Amino acid sequence: MASGWGLRAGTWASSVSEWASRNATFGGPGAGSGTLSGPWYSTHKTQLLGVLLAAASNFLISVSLNIQKFAHLRLACRTEMKPYYTSKLWWCGITLLGLGELGNFAAYGFAPIALVTPLGCISVIGSAFISVLFLKKTMKAADILGGTLTVTGTYLLVTFAPNVPQELTARQVENYLVSWPFLVYSILEIIIFCILLYFYKRKAVKHIVVLLMMVALLASLTVIAVKAVASMITLSAKGKMQLTYPVFYIMIVLMATSCAFQVKFLNQAMQLYEVTAVVPINFVFFTTSAIISGVIFYREFQSAALLSVFMFLFGCLLSFLGVFVIARNKKEQHLQIPFIDCGHIPGQKLTGKIQPDSHSSCYGTLNNEDDLVKSPS
Repeated sequence: MASGWGLRAGTWASSVSEWASRNATFGGPGAGSGTLSGPWYSTHKTQLLGVLLAAASNFLISVSLNIQKFAHLRLACRTEMKPYYTSKLWWCGITLLGLGELGNFAAYGFAPIALVTPLGCISVIGSAFISVLFLKKTMKAADILGGTLTVTGTYLLVTFAPNVPQELTARQVENYLVSWPFLVYSILEIIIFCILLYFYKRKAVKHIVVLLMMVALLASLTVIAVKAVASMITLSAKGKMQLTYPVFYIMIVLMATSCAFQVKFLNQAMQLYEVTAVVPINFVFFTTSAIISGVIFYREFQSAALLSVFMFLFGCLLSFLGVFVIARNKKEQHLQIPFIDCGHIPGQKLTGKIQPDSHSSCYGTLNNEDDLVKSPS
């Protein structure tokens, strides 16, 4: 019995030492089989480029949004009000935003949809921490907790994302468009979208879930088109011309149309609900819809192991929780004393203070003097 356990221990020790010797080498091709060795890098270098592009682009977007917010605050503090588009700082933020979105677009040409889309959480966590520098906001424990969850989830996403070939030709895109899984998926998506649109238009149902579900359904088409266009442009830049195929221009039209309607419904949600509710729900719906579309259209998890799929989904869950924690911590700040001092308003003879109902339509306006005279009678 003892000799048996000793034999097993010796075998286990030799296996560990063999694994360590293989993974301790970070050299060139053929030098080992660890995650940083040559064979791994040659297999994943295209995907790694997409990850770096997406991460850097989303961080750039978070910087740009904080710069724009800072520009608005600076203009609001000036005695002479000027339009925001006259600010050089605001244009700097817009330029960085454009570069970030362009980088995100390019990332779809190098990495799977299931990997690029969830990395949008970097812009959320980036905004939370950068606002401490730009907008002088205080760092809270919820920010640190949300950031930790998001970083952990992002690590799992990158580690267990599907490794599929990213060079998509126009012929492959055409074949994917007429495949029966995508046709069934498209029919179901159209039916669900029409039902939601009926409630939105006919029944005037503008619940946040209805609005953001329509955004997510449109987003699934957007990411399919964006990846196809980015991949065909990347191949054309390498010398394999793909821009002469009609499917390239069909995908451009699909991308632009679905994106325009996304903006419409998202703006509607932003007008009716707080940002703290819209941001996390939209991120979850958008990411889930994009991953499902990538799985069905591009078959990204076709050869993935069950453990990899589970860990990838667990990483998504951690990222979702992190975004919810960070967004819920950013409650809008309202004025502590919601009254108007009429004595400090030029042209008004009134010296008293009025405190209208903050939920009424006339909140923030002054009553006519005639109305105030009539009211006592």
